[in-house]
This record gives sequence, structure tokens and C-alpha cells, in this order.
Amino acid sequence: MPVPPVKLGLVPIGKFVFSQENARRYANLTAASLRGLGVDFVDLEGITSDGMLYRHEDLPAVLRHLRDHRVDALFCPHCNFGTEDVAALLGQEMGLPYLLWGPRDEAPLPDGTRLRDTQCGLFATSQILQRLGVPFTYLPNCRLEDPVFSRGVLAFRRVAAVVRAWRGMKIGQIGQRIDFFWTTMVNEAEMLERFGTQVWQVYDDEILDRVEALVEAPTADLQALLARMAAEVAFRSLDQTQLAAIAALKLVLTDLAAREHLSAIALQCFPGLQKRFGIYPCYANSLLTMEGVPVICETDIHGAMTSVLLQAAALGETPPFFADLTIRHPDNDNAELLWHCGSFPVSLADEGTQPLLGEHFIMPENAAGVGHWRIKGGDLTVARLASLRGEYFLAFGEGRGTTGPETVGTYVWMEVDDWLRWERKFIRGPYLHHIAGIHGQLAPILWEACRYMPGVKADPVDKEAEELEDWWWR
Repeated sequence: MPVPPVKLGLVPIGKFVFSQENARRYANLTAASLRGLGVDFVDLEGITSDGMLYRHEDLPAVLRHLRDHRVDALFCPHCNFGTEDVAALLGQEMGLPYLLWGPRDEAPLPDGTRLRDTQCGLFATSQILQRLGVPFTYLPNCRLEDPVFSRGVLAFRRVAAVVRAWRGMKIGQIGQRIDFFWTTMVNEAEMLERFGTQVWQVYDDEILDRVEALVEAPTADLQALLARMAAEVAFRSLDQTQLAAIAALKLVLTDLAAREHLSAIALQCFPGLQKRFGIYPCYANSLLTMEGVPVICETDIHGAMTSVLLQAAALGETPPFFADLTIRHPDNDNAELLWHCGSFPVSLADEGTQPLLGEHFIMPENAAGVGHWRIKGGDLTVARLASLRGEYFLAFGEGRGTTGPETVGTYVWMEVDDWLRWERKFIRGPYLHHIAGIHGQLAPILWEACRYMPGVKADPVDKEAEELEDWWWR
């Protein structure tokens, strides 16, 4: 279930004054640039007389067209001065992420006349968007060939994916919250009322019964998954029945996620599975997360929601992983161990690492199935959604993988610029030790996405607001 492609509604904005021929030229050039970038979009060709929007009488047809094509966001390049009222009303009616940009104007003609005055119109539209309460993303007035244009459009596509994932999220909760984990408490009714987030409850006995039935009557899919497991990971302290139970759990969760259209799953990973099958679900979690449905340990609903946002920000190009902030590096004051029992996607295993399913090194049950592998380093983004007294916050920051001591479970050492700043943020903020991580530098994407997530405050860890704003401008 990968992240679906993001479709932009390309709405070139014109005005009845200035050169109509030049405005039309820039509408075509902008569309050609989007095609060159591989951006999926729908334009207004055949909807208005010139493929542009500036007449009020065209607005109903444009709205119908964009809704019929189920666009995820709007891109409104001002191809000459622009018509601020209709451009802003479009944003208000659609309620989607809105990208505002216009091409840099050429020098006046030899006779002193000008063809577009685009920047002037951008200032006008931005004011009316704000008057109507329409959030928007702005790319600086630049040329189509400038790197800030291509980088900004591709980044905005990621923002749109995050916002789409946020709206109407559905998290499957399997089993109750673990009684002594007060940190994972959530307010389901509040999230439904404010964000449209559904928490869909499933009794763990229902899942365990389905797993048991599949183990007792193996299918071809189960046999194929067992063969894949044998080729992908080594085993320790697992008999064939336990391996079958892990594979069956993965298949049951896959069916559940597809049938109920789940964005993610928050799973009560103990003690039911250990009592019934003597296993941990880590490998099943790993595989399903790799397929686009993050499965999160310890029924952490907010953790599941955070993972969905990171997956969307990455456009599904790499899977997220769910970790504890555990210990500081013994020698590097700015590094921290991102670790969890064994559920990081096995596709992220570092080169030269032999993935192993073995015993849990903390929990007292005589159960196995826990993953042991180090994942690759590189650029990392971590984030955490949290709430406190009706306020919601999204903390996020960037680091990079670094070397560190070997340990058990699934893990990576992350180095940041100033660890004490991170520690202060997680101690003083309403955050816990659980974080979602993903490879890539995505903090500017999360910052901008929060603009379109009313009720969620962006809470960057390692960058100031001005620095995140500047990323979009330079």
C-alpha cells in the first residue's frame, strides 16, 4: 500500500490587463516545467477559454473540474499581474494546500512598457489569501530554470502528501493500551472531532484466533512467506510452529489493513502473543511497515500517526522506523541510540549486517522473534506527535547516522548538532521516549505541512522558525 501519487491542480492566474499572449506563454512554460519534473497535474485546458483563471464566471467550472479530478493541492502561478479575489476564493473553496508563485519579470521593453508586473500581483493575492484565512506556501519570485523553483515544487508535493495523510487518518488499534504505559494515553473523541482521526478497535483475541487458524491450516501464501523469511533472516530459538505464527500474523494484519483501509496499526505486542504462540511480532511489523502500513509497538496511537506523516513526507520512497530514545553515546556527546526491540524494517539493514530473529533481551518471557540488526545511517529525520491539555504538538528534527557500539535489537546511532537541546525539548515538551524516524532531510516539509494542519503546533527541535522558512526561499 505505497503512498499514492500527489496530483496538483495547475491553475494559471491571469488578469484582463497586461499582455495576454505573454501570460499564456508562461502558463505553457510552467506546465512544461512540471512535466519535466515528473509532477502529476491537471490543468484548465478546455475548461476556460485560454486555460487560465481570472474571470469570476469561470470559477464554478474550475472548481468542478478540480474536484472531479480529486486534486490533492493547488498550484497557482501568476502568469501576469494576477486577479487576487478569484485566486483567493479558489483557495477558500478548495481547502487544499496552496502554492503561490510567479515568474520573475523581464526588463521593460525598449519603449518602457512592461508585459506582466507579476510580483506586484503576488503581493496583492497574498494579502487576500490571509484575509480569507487561506494558508499558503510561497516560492520566491524567480525564473523557471532557477533551482529554487524545481526544489520548491517537488518539496510542496511532499507537503501535500503529508496533509492528505493527516486528514481522515484511520489507525487500527489491536488490543488495549498496555496498562502500565500511561505515556501512550490518547483522547480518541477529541481527535475524531478536531482532526477526523479514527481509532478503529480490534480485540487481540480476534487476531490471535485468526493467526491460530492459519497456522493449523497453512495456505500457499503462508508457505511463500516462510520461504521468504528463510532467505531474508537467520533464526535463533524459533521452531517451525513459531515461525509459522509470525508469518500468519503478518498475513492477518495485511488482510485487516486492506479490508479496513487502515493508515497504520498500533499493536499490543505483549503479553497475548507470547502466551498463545511464544513469539514477538517484530518481524511481521517490519514487513508490513515496508509495504506502506506502519505497525507500531505498544499500542502507541500518536506514534502510529507520526509514522504515517513521515512516510508521506518521504512519498513512500523509504519506510519509517519506530524507536525509543534510549541512551547517549558513550564517547560522542551529541549522539543518541535510536533503538527498539526488533521491528525496524529489514530492508533498512546496514550493508554487511546479518539480520537475525532471536530472543528478547529485556522481557522475561521465554519468547523469540525479535529482530537484531543495525540499520543504515545517512540523513535522518525524527518526529513525535503529542498532546497536552487539548493542545497538539509535532516535534521534529534532523540528524545523521554515526558509528557506535554494537547492541541487540534493531538500532541506529544518530548524531545531532546539539544533543542537550534535543534532551531539553523532550523533557520540557509533552513528549515521551517513542519517536518515529525516517531517512532523509524532511524537517522543512513537516514545518510547512503544519501550516495546513489546524490545531497542531510545529515544534522544531534543532532549527529556528526563521531557518525553516528560509529553506523555502533560497
